[in-house]
Amino acid sequence: MLGPLVSMQGAVESGLLYALMALGVYITFRILDFPDLTVDGSFTTGAAIGTVLTVNGTTPWLAVLCAFAGGAIAGTCTGLLHTKGKINGLLSGIIMMIALYSINLRIMGKPNVSLRGQENLFANASTLVLMIIIAVVVKLVLDLFFRTDIGLSLRATGDNSRMIRSFGANTDITTIFGIALSNALVATSGAFVAQYQKYADNSMGIGMIVIGLASVIIGEAIFGARTIFRATLAVVLGSIIYRIIYALALRVEWLDASDMKLITAVIIIFALIVPSARRLWKQKNTARKRTAEMLASMDKTQPGGGR
Repeated sequence: MLGPLVSMQGAVESGLLYALMALGVYITFRILDFPDLTVDGSFTTGAAIGTVLTVNGTTPWLAVLCAFAGGAIAGTCTGLLHTKGKINGLLSGIIMMIALYSINLRIMGKPNVSLRGQENLFANASTLVLMIIIAVVVKLVLDLFFRTDIGLSLRATGDNSRMIRSFGANTDITTIFGIALSNALVATSGAFVAQYQKYADNSMGIGMIVIGLASVIIGEAIFGARTIFRATLAVVLGSIIYRIIYALALRVEWLDASDMKLITAVIIIFALIVPSARRLWKQKNTARKRTAEMLASMDKTQPGGGR
């Protein structure tokens, strides 16, 4: 009985740890409409910076703040490649992701660094409670930020950059800022995960963009995204639900940890197909009702039998 409960608690903790990464993906994927693959590299960058600084005696919280800054720098480089270098957005992210692989190795000095025996964020605190507080605070700060002038400019840039430029706004700056903020959150998530797992590995960021997209899509499919408050809440909950689904899938006898990518792909396909099917069903149902109403009104307007 305790086994499934412990497994579910671990899934919720993992979902909260990756929630900041999902929020970062939401900023580029939904707000900016920018396909940023830097995420796979910046996640490891945050883990590498946080781990190496902690091993060298830096306070874990300060190490996490440095990871945030490192992710912001990586995102800024991607933004500059795209806006100033005029490189395609997808290609800019791929270039930066490849560069970060070597940079992360330089930061760590070897493929992986262990935190065992070192002070970490979760040594004297409940992971679940601490991450709930952090996720809620970050979510509320983002909600407030998107109501400011800069946040509104960021949202408008993603909606219609040409219109915003016609009003004299500098969309290059807002794009760079948005990508930097996104990767800063991703790197922070990487630092938290490294502190939780007590190690950083140079390959731990592979596939993060897919996990982030899965969290965003699942959250929006279940909870909707009509407002920023609801959208950010949906992303956080989507990250938790994704991890719960993944944990349940691994309990199936004929599935194991090596099937993670396949499970993720199936979850994303399901999350994409269900809302589309639901939308199509609603459209058909609405069209059917309108046709019935039109036929009924035509019957009423036709003249009666006797004159």
